[in-house]
Amino acid sequence: MDSKEKKELSEIDICDLFITPAIKDAGWDQFTQIRREVTLTPGPVIVRGNMSSRNKKKKKFADYVLQREAGVPIAIVEAKDNKHTVSHGMQQALGYADILHVPSAFSSNGDAFAGHNKLAPITGQETETQFPLESFPTPAELWQRYKSYRGIEDDEEELVTQPYQDDGSGKEPRYYQAEAINRVIEAVAKGKKRLLLVMATGTGKTYATFQIIWRLWKAKKAKRILFLVDRNILADQTLVNDFKPFGSVMTKIKNRKIDPSYEIYLGLYQALTGPDEEDKIFKNVSQDFFDLIVIDECHRGSAAEDSAWREILDYFSDAIQLGMTATPKETEYVSNISYFGDPVYTYTLKQGIEDGFLAPYKVVRIDIDKDVLGWTPPAGMTDDLGQAIEQRTYNQSDMDRILVLNQRTKLVAKCVMELLNATDPYAKTIIFCEDIDHAERMRVAIVNAAGKVATDNPKYVMRITGDSVEGKAELDNFIDSESKFPVIATTSELLTTGVDAKTCKLIVLDKNIKSMTTFKQIIGRGTRIEEEHNKYYFTVMDFKKATELFKDPDFDGEPVVIYEPGSGDDPVPPDPPDDDPDDGVKEESGVYKVQISGVEVRILAKRVEYLGPDGQMVTESYRDYSKNQIQSEYASLDDFISKWNSTKKKEVIIQELEERGITLANLAQEVGKEYGDFDLICHIAYDMPPLTRKERADNVKKRNYFTKYGEQARAVLESLLDKYADEGITTIESPRVLKLQPFDRMGTPMEIINNAFGGKKHYEQAVQELEQELYYQDKSA
Repeated sequence: MDSKEKKELSEIDICDLFITPAIKDAGWDQFTQIRREVTLTPGPVIVRGNMSSRNKKKKKFADYVLQREAGVPIAIVEAKDNKHTVSHGMQQALGYADILHVPSAFSSNGDAFAGHNKLAPITGQETETQFPLESFPTPAELWQRYKSYRGIEDDEEELVTQPYQDDGSGKEPRYYQAEAINRVIEAVAKGKKRLLLVMATGTGKTYATFQIIWRLWKAKKAKRILFLVDRNILADQTLVNDFKPFGSVMTKIKNRKIDPSYEIYLGLYQALTGPDEEDKIFKNVSQDFFDLIVIDECHRGSAAEDSAWREILDYFSDAIQLGMTATPKETEYVSNISYFGDPVYTYTLKQGIEDGFLAPYKVVRIDIDKDVLGWTPPAGMTDDLGQAIEQRTYNQSDMDRILVLNQRTKLVAKCVMELLNATDPYAKTIIFCEDIDHAERMRVAIVNAAGKVATDNPKYVMRITGDSVEGKAELDNFIDSESKFPVIATTSELLTTGVDAKTCKLIVLDKNIKSMTTFKQIIGRGTRIEEEHNKYYFTVMDFKKATELFKDPDFDGEPVVIYEPGSGDDPVPPDPPDDDPDDGVKEESGVYKVQISGVEVRILAKRVEYLGPDGQMVTESYRDYSKNQIQSEYASLDDFISKWNSTKKKEVIIQELEERGITLANLAQEVGKEYGDFDLICHIAYDMPPLTRKERADNVKKRNYFTKYGEQARAVLESLLDKYADEGITTIESPRVLKLQPFDRMGTPMEIINNAFGGKKHYEQAVQELEQELYYQDKSA
């Protein structure tokens, strides 16, 4: 093949004809070691108003990931077509190599390879070199380089390459999951016994835990394993979901007995210990019984010297102990970092949102007058039971803990239902309240505010708290993506952690929260993306300034919008952009609350803010965002019209805008669905008055443009014009359009193209001229 022909080949052709064969010839197995077209990250979700789309420009997509075994990546290869230089893709490859923490990156255009070796400076070699296609490194060479880079010794290799569990579905761990799993296995191979893994809620901690346990168990590094949790539902979820492949060797510890005939144990720490010596059943087995103990959500007290979990860990002190958490805790009183050591790997909420694996969120901040300004009862005033009210000023921290203003509870419920009714009345919602009494009053207020939808189904809203048998019985239905009811759960503590509510779209905070750890856990209830149920982002509605914690440098995932509506304002957010271990007063028996029905309350303030690219809060709508993005691509209207008219397929421009997070269908909802893509862009970005698709089609017909064509061609073009008026420009550009009505009555696509236009070239020219006529009046703009 000569160089001219080679330059006409696509990137895929270059891969198939030159790059892949060269890698295979070096000894790489095509099926187990060469992964093609690997999506490392899907790109972040952009949220504006009630609309969301992915920013595909920020998607990370590797042409080749070379791996030693499944789940153990060791090199990246980036391909380009032959119009580019050999090393053109190197910067891209290095970016992906950094993500995967691998030392080898390569680029090729099909002529040769460019290679980057991160270990080269240590060995006195050149970091970047070029070499012929036939000289690509062998798997053994790159594996040795990887081992040196990661500090893996020869005697550790067997454990480090222990295969992942493969369920046959083709599921691959996400890049950060594989890195987390591999880092733990590498640390264990080095003999480390105390390990900490930090992964944000919703990033698959339990899946990672399973693969770690599976690989250590299969390698016989750990024969008996204990997975410790502190919620019954966490153990039950794990048993039937991620850990199912363990089958008959796995058991859940119950009836205060550890049966030695199993190998994998799921244990509620309350089932293993207690205040009395006879409750400490973990002492019924020898101290070397467990080889590995994994502590889920280890920030919740396990590292405290006096905690029940710490007692279990001390007893089995010779076991490998792995702490799993979303929120590392380091305070004057509690430190899991000092117990377990620095994390072997960390994947934060912020990283998850930037990568597009976790849902971004909007914040609706609502300030109530009596909370912010305070309320002092008139002299001699009594509460609803006739008791005298202490004469002092009550403020936000008192609300629903000491002082209950019934009108306030009703106002909160009204705000929640206004937002749900304006978006989706069946969006799963968690309302966090001060205590069980507050959660029950909120349930009643929601029932009354919801009206018919709550009376039609008594389970529309449920109080799910530790004391409610009926509520806890509905917990499985609440977290089940397929179950419609309950829609709203009112709670105080039960749902703050660990419960996997994938479709939760609204989190309401009517609870004083001072602890960053608790706040992160609550936010984590909504961070899962559930594409199947159209859940790409969630909303936090805050009545007690809990979201002030977003400003804390310890918080690592900023909101996309903060909204503070005033009284009478639209409840839907408009379009964007010191750690106290006591989380408020827990409900105590005998605490008297002042309850008053007749005091009016109202919403005070409104402020709309979005997080800008520089990290500062700015005001920006979906419309503003689209305008800025379009203008950054096309500086002027002339630039855009020139590009539009010179681009053969308008769909190319539309796809480029989508990669920037602009979905024209979303803009059409704002401006009008009757406008075409061209007019939407010109109107939004350059303030041009838009014409509807029908108006543009009628203008073409008035100019008698079709007279130069024969009767059959004229009929086809007139029908194409009608299709444009109904559906838009991309429909008439598609070659499939001739299979649709009314063209199917005119003949096959090939017959229409040949008989009416004299061939494909003339047909495509006629369609391009038709498009030019559609935008005729804009040529001189």
